[in-house]
Amino acid sequence: LKVRVVRSSPPSSQFKATFQESYQVYKRYQMVIHKDPPDKPTINQVRLVPVSFEDPQFKSSFNQSATLFAKYQMSVHKDTPSDCGENEFTRFLCDSPLEAEHSPNGPECGYGSFHQQYWLDGKIIAVGVIDILPYCVSSVYLYYDPDFSFLSLGVYSALR
Repeated sequence: LKVRVVRSSPPSSQFKATFQESYQVYKRYQMVIHKDPPDKPTINQVRLVPVSFEDPQFKSSFNQSATLFAKYQMSVHKDTPSDCGENEFTRFLCDSPLEAEHSPNGPECGYGSFHQQYWLDGKIIAVGVIDILPYCVSSVYLYYDPDFSFLSLGVYSALR
């Protein structure tokens, strides 16, 4: 097994030379694991949502995320329902000391705290809580639907 790190932005010559091969591996993964048809666009399967009660996507997915968090905590960590209610979820994974910031030289989404939501068949099956900072991305927490543990979503999220 040989592992290479190749710069994707700006694209290095190694990245350009292996792009088609890498894309075919990605496409096969999506088709086998996520049952995507060969021509299905995958842009809506992972959504980067700013952690803000002002954001419509965050607000509309809050209940589903909080419910998934409770299911994960009770199944994986054996928490009691009172340990993982909506208030605990908000305090632990929604209240962030980071302020949203958009910089002309920064990423399109800006800097700050985000929920990276993994969707399958119209429902959230995992959420990676991440902070996007000027020189790094910090993974704060990941929770997933235990019914999908066979997908190794923590490993997938880390690699993504």
